[in-house]
Amino acid sequence: MHLISRHVPAAVAVMLACGIALRIALHWRWNTYGALQLPLMIETACAVTVAMAAASPFGEPERAAGRWLPWLRLGVAVALTAIAAGALAAAGTGGAHLAGGAPAVLRNLAGLTGIGLLCAATLRGALAWTGPVAYMMIAVYALYTRWHGPAQSTPWIWPARPPHDLRAALCAALVFAAGAVVVTVRGARDPNDD
Repeated sequence: MHLISRHVPAAVAVMLACGIALRIALHWRWNTYGALQLPLMIETACAVTVAMAAASPFGEPERAAGRWLPWLRLGVAVALTAIAAGALAAAGTGGAHLAGGAPAVLRNLAGLTGIGLLCAATLRGALAWTGPVAYMMIAVYALYTRWHGPAQSTPWIWPARPPHDLRAALCAALVFAAGAVVVTVRGARDPNDD
């Protein structure tokens, strides 16, 4: 019932569709700039899907009735993130060339999902998309500056960093961990919490 109330089957379908769309798009010719932006946009769509699945339609009655609720929240967030990572990494296998490869996809997806989970807990589940989309715009600009200067070099803008940059991976992992902890303990903010 928890998975159905969070629309997990629909979320999985969206992530698989994103993986298929990425696979199809990778067979086209892209310049380097477009090859970096396209996966970032699809990673953002997956992160938004995970974050919006954190929302509960039941609100306070659910919190009062379930002692396993925090573990279910954590399990759903981690499982959906893993499914998204698998779908996107699989899209880049074989003859398709994914700019940055699987390490960049995992790093970007984890960080964007963390931002989405933090937004779900602070704004509300229905507005969880705002954080990842806003961050994507910052990251797209940072990618732009790599070619047109001055380059943005902070590890907090991890999509603009090389795929094996440890500091960028740690920043993204820290944001994902913070989002997972907050949504596990508190859950997504519900409209009736206002």
